[in-house]
Amino acid sequence: MAAFLVFLLSTLSFSSPTRAEIFTSIGQMTNLIFTERELVQSLKEYIQAEEQKLETVRSWANKLDKLTRTSTSDPEGFLAHPVNAYKLMKRLNTEWSELESLVLQDPSDGFISNMSVHRQYFPDEEDEKGAAKALLRLQDTYKLDAESFSKGKLPGVRYNALLTVDDCFDMGKMAYNDNDYYHSVLWMQQSLRQMDSGEEAKTPKADVLDYLSYSVYQMGDLPRAIELTRRLLAIDPSHQRAGGNLRYFERLLSKELQDSGQTQPEPADERPIQLDTYQRPKDYLPEREAYEALCRGEGVKMTTKRQSRLFCRYRDGNRNPRLLLKPMKEEDEWDSPHIVRFLEALSDEEIQKIKEIATPKLARATVRDPKTGVLTVAHYRVSKSAWLEGEDDPVIARVNQRIEDITGLTVDTAELLQVANYGVGGQYEPHFDFSRRPFDSNLKVDGNRLATYLNYMSDVEAGGATVFPDFGASVWPRKGTAVFWYNLFRSGEGDYRTRHAACPVLVGSKWVSNKWIHERGQEFRRPCGLTEVD
Repeated sequence: MAAFLVFLLSTLSFSSPTRAEIFTSIGQMTNLIFTERELVQSLKEYIQAEEQKLETVRSWANKLDKLTRTSTSDPEGFLAHPVNAYKLMKRLNTEWSELESLVLQDPSDGFISNMSVHRQYFPDEEDEKGAAKALLRLQDTYKLDAESFSKGKLPGVRYNALLTVDDCFDMGKMAYNDNDYYHSVLWMQQSLRQMDSGEEAKTPKADVLDYLSYSVYQMGDLPRAIELTRRLLAIDPSHQRAGGNLRYFERLLSKELQDSGQTQPEPADERPIQLDTYQRPKDYLPEREAYEALCRGEGVKMTTKRQSRLFCRYRDGNRNPRLLLKPMKEEDEWDSPHIVRFLEALSDEEIQKIKEIATPKLARATVRDPKTGVLTVAHYRVSKSAWLEGEDDPVIARVNQRIEDITGLTVDTAELLQVANYGVGGQYEPHFDFSRRPFDSNLKVDGNRLATYLNYMSDVEAGGATVFPDFGASVWPRKGTAVFWYNLFRSGEGDYRTRHAACPVLVGSKWVSNKWIHERGQEFRRPCGLTEVD
């Protein structure tokens, strides 16, 4: 038995690198909900079989039993709350392993055997880290403070979800380890706030103050760093690092005062540390502020004059026989560049069938490296996607035909129907759909991506808009509708105004499918223009 347990421990500690992407798709994460329920049931049977079970194990089982009854009643709805999704990653990666260590020595190996069966499908450390970073991304994009997240105060949520002191500490520590002191300050401060209010925690207050004081120092706030370090020493006078840090901070502050000609330091700011207390570091994305404002529904440049140029109409595809009896309902979303929305583009039954076919094929979405042209995973595209052919099912063939009928463009040279599901904080930052690499081998056969046809296959409770930072448009998901725009002018030149993004999903599970229509075969369907901007 002992040898078997040693072997089991070694196998359970193995982490497959292919599992570090579960957090990128809510659709695939739902299976974990049922896995967790089975594990809880197995654990309860183990408790009944062993009279001397530790009380901590019994308490854990009762807590998780209640939770899984709620989560399995509506898995996607439960995981639509990003805090629930993050805590699921954390439980299965960390906390179940801690529980496992309590029972490994027990002669009854039923629970351990069950754990070994399911462990290969558990999220790993990268999944937990990815889910935590998703919360930070949501926090930044939608200007939500740490307290809003910890108390579950998010728009459109159906389930209550709270972050504990330890959860907040783990969030802050993850940011700290990435040298992201801005977010470390926000989450360590929240952990300290909840601890000061009387909430119980496994994390010692000294650890929170240690991380917080140094992070505050890194943000350039010496008076507050000194105040926090003194508070740490009051709790733990023998704390070796704190004493050295305090002397170092005081020397730095003294030098700053001498250089500025001051005699007394400014008192430490005692107000709670919020999002706007320190400046958020700049990053690689030049239109970051405009992009995130549009995601929040701010900065949309839809003037009254522009709105007067938008209309609704019925489209029959130039008297296409398939659209004569039931023309497509069309709405203008934007005038220039022209973006339209088609209503009732997909039925609920078609959406469900497409999701069923795509779910087993979902894999982490990739982007083409602009320097090498090689497809690779990128942090700015967080989703999973699958490519479906017309031969996969009659529904796919019917959708492809419908796209051709509505747009008047051939789909013979188009790419396969791509289905995407966005996970926790799922997004695709500003990008062009057309290629800007004239030597791209993909352009030689079918030409560049002429147009984009995008189906929305779910409503999204909050976030998840498609935004165009160049001209200030936000297009919000509406289940069953589709939007369409041209990426190229008639001359074949790229329309750089069409740089767009999929905003992070704040609450919900976003499903879309898209068709990228190429130039080849459109010569008589969309004739060339005579100028560069035609």
